Amino acid sequence: MSRCQLYILSPNAWTVARVELKGVTKRFEDVVAVDKATFTVERGELFTLLGPSGCGKTTALRIVAGFELPDEGQVLFDGEDVTFRKPYERGCAMVFQNYALWPHMTVFDNVAYGLKMKKLPKEEVRRRVLKALEMVGLEGMEDRYPLQLSGGQQQRVALARALVVEPKVLLMDEPLSNLDAKLRLKMREELRKLQKRLGITTIYVTHDQEEAMSLSDRIAVMNRGRILQIGTPLEVYSKPANLFVATFIGRSSIIRGRVKEVESGFAELSAGSRLRLKGVAAAELKPGSQAIAVVRPEDVSLNPLPGANEIEGVVELSMFLGSYKQLRVNVDGDRVVAYVDPELKFEEGTRVKLYVKQSDVIVYSAEGWEEEEFV
Repeated sequence: MSRCQLYILSPNAWTVARVELKGVTKRFEDVVAVDKATFTVERGELFTLLGPSGCGKTTALRIVAGFELPDEGQVLFDGEDVTFRKPYERGCAMVFQNYALWPHMTVFDNVAYGLKMKKLPKEEVRRRVLKALEMVGLEGMEDRYPLQLSGGQQQRVALARALVVEPKVLLMDEPLSNLDAKLRLKMREELRKLQKRLGITTIYVTHDQEEAMSLSDRIAVMNRGRILQIGTPLEVYSKPANLFVATFIGRSSIIRGRVKEVESGFAELSAGSRLRLKGVAAAELKPGSQAIAVVRPEDVSLNPLPGANEIEGVVELSMFLGSYKQLRVNVDGDRVVAYVDPELKFEEGTRVKLYVKQSDVIVYSAEGWEEEEFV
């Protein structure tokens, strides 16, 4: 795929669709896998469904593909209801997590499978397959079998097989999860570049926050079948709609406490025996109510800042991570993570003071949220 510049389809090579889900619900016996999901994916957009395992993101993708039928709601392509259409009638193509390649077929035959099912002329099939393989950097490998390929090459074959049919919508279900870390990073960059060059509507499923942030035009964060927030990567990172999103997107620490007062959009929290913490009130908070403050490690400093919150605790763990050192500090039972100068040394049990600006702390109500959702 590093040679994909040799041949690339023009952005208008084929027709792409606008996808809408309206109030889609899917149940499996007593489990609500997708709960009233509503979202729109614009033409040419890379839209990611992000969430933990079991949150319903793959089920939602399969509903778009037609592999699952919703119990309620509608699926529309360009305003046309396709909810109960067969998968092959929708114009979608899917790249599966395990690639789903036929082991007894060559690379050429795997990629050509969909075209042959459409009974296209032999020369047309050959031309399109070779172009698709060139597009993903696999030219010259058409006679190999999947077991003769690396994991990254198999992933590219699966991608070529999806693209060769010129789908209206490309669906990708955790396509990079089986690759090693270095190759996953490389393929992530190349997938994004290829998707933008082709301008194909893409719905991408992942549990990897970094993958979603780097690839997506917009992200829908899901949990327990519900869509909790839809926005650009910057929006969901910097303005999380609720406590789950705040703690799921990026690394963060939480400090539990009780609201002392709320004034001018800021809430003051009493936490532990001595800590007083001030931050932006993310919702309506009442004095005396239980609340949770969210702090990101990159916002924590060892240097005193004017008007900043001062947090004192005991170092539990110090880890060197290349460009920074990660400290985990016990603050009256809660744990605050900080990224600090990698050359600094901290012994376990050392007391430290951390500083974080009030504007970098977000305070959410703890009501209705179970502990395992944000710990």
